[in-house]
Amino acid sequence: MIEGPAILREVTRMIVYSAITLYMMAVLLRWTAPFISFDIYRRGLRIVPAITDPFLKLIRRVLPPMGFADWSPVAALLMLWVLRVVLVRQ
Repeated sequence: MIEGPAILREVTRMIVYSAITLYMMAVLLRWTAPFISFDIYRRGLRIVPAITDPFLKLIRRVLPPMGFADWSPVAALLMLWVLRVVLVRQ
């Protein structure tokens, strides 16, 4: 039988893992939306740019421009993936 603190620790791990994964999916949607002609500014989806743009703007300030492509979503996904691995250790 699993004790209380172990269950709480597992639930916390799953919540952190799921939250970071959902944020990664939002960044991925924000990145791919222009390529697939998907309007993320319509009602109901306006939350996607609202939650992803501050993080992407921070990365754009740090990451030097590299040609015509915006690499900030790739850097964001990589950083979030590493953060998820470190925090959850799975």
